[in-house]
Amino acid sequence: MKNVLVTGGAGFIGANFVPYFIENNPDYHLVNLDALTYAGNLENVSEVENHERYTFVKGDIVDGDFIRNLFDKYQFHDVIHFAAESHVDNSISGPEAFIKTNVLGTFNLLDTARKLWMSAPNQYKPGFENARFHHVSTDEVYGTLGETGLFEETTPYAPNSPYSASKAGSDMIVRSYFHTYGMNVVTTNCSNNYGPKQHNEKLIPTIIRKALTGENIPIYGDGKNVRDWLYVLDHCKGIELAFKTGVAGETYNIGGRNERNNLQIVDRVCSILDQLKPKASGSYKEQITFVKDRPGHDLRYAIDATKIENELGWKADENFDTGIVKTIEWYLGKFAN
Repeated sequence: MKNVLVTGGAGFIGANFVPYFIENNPDYHLVNLDALTYAGNLENVSEVENHERYTFVKGDIVDGDFIRNLFDKYQFHDVIHFAAESHVDNSISGPEAFIKTNVLGTFNLLDTARKLWMSAPNQYKPGFENARFHHVSTDEVYGTLGETGLFEETTPYAPNSPYSASKAGSDMIVRSYFHTYGMNVVTTNCSNNYGPKQHNEKLIPTIIRKALTGENIPIYGDGKNVRDWLYVLDHCKGIELAFKTGVAGETYNIGGRNERNNLQIVDRVCSILDQLKPKASGSYKEQITFVKDRPGHDLRYAIDATKIENELGWKADENFDTGIVKTIEWYLGKFAN
């Protein structure tokens, strides 16, 4: 039985990944490390809390001594690294936490793994010959697109917020451990995720929550910022695939090929809510309001997922129309409680 460390497994994407991975990989014992900041919630992984191949550990990846002791205890064969500060607005008001968690935290994990797994550059210790470090990142490291074009793995980095800059920094550290030490690393950069277990502050949960409580539904600027929307379970499947079969040192972009601007998102969500949980009178669309735009708000993100599709055989099972219905139904259940 191999031990795999999953960091940030109580957050949105990690908490969707953890049960999926445990179910599909009976040869692994999964240790879920999460600091349980505002974005992490153990209720997100309640379905596996008593599983014989699951252990939860509370801790902070910024604490190097803690990380080293954890690796000593569990002798991790692999690391799948989700843990990150990830909310752009919060990075604008408080950037320091993003630098600490996303840059220093990633370094702590990488260097501790290197010392456990490797005796020298390009030399793995017995038992760790196939040990892998999988780094989960974001398309925001590439900056912003105009009205056309797609982010490819070769697109130059041009981060525009403290959040995306900190993720870009972490990506570069991961890359350096492959080129300098020959460490078995792989990185995936994803587009905007949506689905169950997402924090209430994010766009789609906010639309649903505000609609149901009768509040104004806030949309930044003119609502024309475009994102490529990826259903979270499709992302989890891509991560597992890249973790198992991706080429060491490579980056794989995972995107849903579902471009929508924020106006289209709020219109679709409100239309579905009008059907599934109609108001006494009128439409939820009447609650839509526009608020001052976010500083440095990137206009458009869109990912070219050709590489992971062609080289690893990944494809998204959900399109936006199917995934958004599943998402809204899940939140209707959550907000009804």
